[in-house]
Amino acid sequence: MAHPVPQKTNALAKLFTPVTKLIALITKLLTPVSKSLTPVGKKSFVRAFEDCVCIGAVILLTVIPVLDFLLNLTLQKGFPSSTELVPHLLLIAGLLSAMIATRSKDHLSIGLIHYITNKKALRFLEILTNAFSSFVSVILAFASFAYIKTALAPPWMMWFDADPHSSRVVGLLPDWAYALFLPLAFFIIAVRFARCIPLEGTLKKIVPLAPFVLGCVCSTPMIFKCVWGLDLPDFAWEASNQFIAAADFIKTPAVVFLIVLAFGGAPLFIVFAGVGMILFQAEAWEIDTIITDINFTLTKPDFISIPLFTLVGFFLSESQAGERLVKTFRSLFGWFPGGMIIVTVIICAFFTTFTGASGVTILALGGILFAVLSEKGKYPADFSTGLITSSGSIGLLFPPSLPIILVGITIQQNILHLFEAGVVPGLILTAAMIVFGVVVSIKTKIPVERFNVSGALVSLKGSFFEIMLPVILLYGYIGAGLSLVQISAIALVYIFIVEVFITREIKIKEVPQIFTKAIPIIGGILAIIALSKGISDYVVYTQAPENFARWLQGAVSSKIVFLLILNLALILVGCFMDIFSAIVVVLPLVIPLGAAYGIDPLHLGVIFLINLEAGFLTPPIGLNLFLASYRFKRPFVEICKCVLPFLIIQLVVVLMVTYIPDLSTFLPGVLNAE
Repeated sequence: MAHPVPQKTNALAKLFTPVTKLIALITKLLTPVSKSLTPVGKKSFVRAFEDCVCIGAVILLTVIPVLDFLLNLTLQKGFPSSTELVPHLLLIAGLLSAMIATRSKDHLSIGLIHYITNKKALRFLEILTNAFSSFVSVILAFASFAYIKTALAPPWMMWFDADPHSSRVVGLLPDWAYALFLPLAFFIIAVRFARCIPLEGTLKKIVPLAPFVLGCVCSTPMIFKCVWGLDLPDFAWEASNQFIAAADFIKTPAVVFLIVLAFGGAPLFIVFAGVGMILFQAEAWEIDTIITDINFTLTKPDFISIPLFTLVGFFLSESQAGERLVKTFRSLFGWFPGGMIIVTVIICAFFTTFTGASGVTILALGGILFAVLSEKGKYPADFSTGLITSSGSIGLLFPPSLPIILVGITIQQNILHLFEAGVVPGLILTAAMIVFGVVVSIKTKIPVERFNVSGALVSLKGSFFEIMLPVILLYGYIGAGLSLVQISAIALVYIFIVEVFITREIKIKEVPQIFTKAIPIIGGILAIIALSKGISDYVVYTQAPENFARWLQGAVSSKIVFLLILNLALILVGCFMDIFSAIVVVLPLVIPLGAAYGIDPLHLGVIFLINLEAGFLTPPIGLNLFLASYRFKRPFVEICKCVLPFLIIQLVVVLMVTYIPDLSTFLPGVLNAE
């Protein structure tokens, strides 16, 4: 007589059937990449292999948290070692994406290089910045080996140690195996920067070797540590002390040179690494402490959401989601005076929220929104250009904004509470832009469209799944109590299924192309966050923010005057720096100032972000002005004139949010009241 199958077995079968299908789907997804591993040449093989491994790591970053959630939901038992394995996969994905960003020349830098038109000057700067970047990367590679030797102590490096430390196993590999990606990545990055030095003939063969030779010389203390560990012989200690004395002697001119190099177009992560190295060495700190910071940063769970939400934004921008959302909101608001203004502002906010980069929104949606506003909406071209450019950064205040996540980590505040703090200021800024647009529409007598119920329902059905994405996120954060990592992974899986299998606007073979477009952006962001951590630690160690806060309190007693100075300073920062490096480098300086003047940390975080938003639009250096000039193919000065009315509106809202703290603190206080 056959025995009935136990219910638990049926439950397991039901659970692992979709898991099996998911694995098959991943295999199918990676097939187009693996097919590119053809023996047509060494370069193509290496690049394709690099892309494939990076995409695989990012996919695992997505799949493991989702499986962990499903297993906890059904079997009350999570994915084995997920809390340790996933952050180490982020380390691999971050390093590989940084390598790819170097290969594609997509690392973030200051935009002043756009003002230089002299070809000889540009060529000189390109030679200097690439050579210096290669030099710094060589030192980072040796520092990585020293870190592995002294901090992780793999058995194969314990040549002179009788009692090596025991390695910790993460997943199937020891922790030092993951860390080996650090020296490998920095060495490859060094080679790629060297290959980008624009020289010809014999110089092309000789000059790129100089950064490697000089890098090896300046890495002497780390080479000693790689050989002897912490038990250095006397001559090695003496040589290391000489390097410390030299670093202390050149500290000030070296930092000034690096700042100048940053304005000359050097990648910001290289500038931050160089500043950190010279300051650390001058203080007799070990340079490999920077590698400790990198390893700590890139294995921190909170940062996993950055690549995942970035990919969500790219899937949205690469599909026809933008067109469908424009059609939906146009059908819903087109009958209202200024309805197309509402459509533009909401769509821009929606996309920027997920990409974390207003520039992506301008480049991805600028064309279709400009056509809708100018050609179909009959708005003047200058007005349409200014509205799209200035609306690109509004979404930074709404969840799941990546800058808000990074601010929460930096100021050590609950990220959910910071999301709540940004909602009201974000809505005010959105409403201000919309009201201005409605007034312009009425004054210029822009025609409105007749409301069509059936058309609105059809278009709403077409974009239903994209509109549901914020609802799912909010439910995940508030209702289901999911972690930030889980909700970002679920969001990516959801939008992948929607765009590939439901709307079918993205084909499976096109998915790797979306990853390869997003990965350099991810690499640029993570490189800046990781390498700027050393400067943040140095600033905190020297107590410079606290000392400056005490001095400023003595010089400026009025909180109102201090806030005005803070506004001006942060807008200036927004002009020169990208938002991620500004958060990591500048925000730690601002935190003690805010505490000295009794500013709520949540309010301070919102002030910081909304001022940076305005800085992106402030002439003559605001980054979004350059991107808009490129996207709309208009002179830079014309873009500045188009944006000016909208910039004034944003500055008014900035002052309102700055001087009325309840706008930021009210909602978190109500939602989290005991």
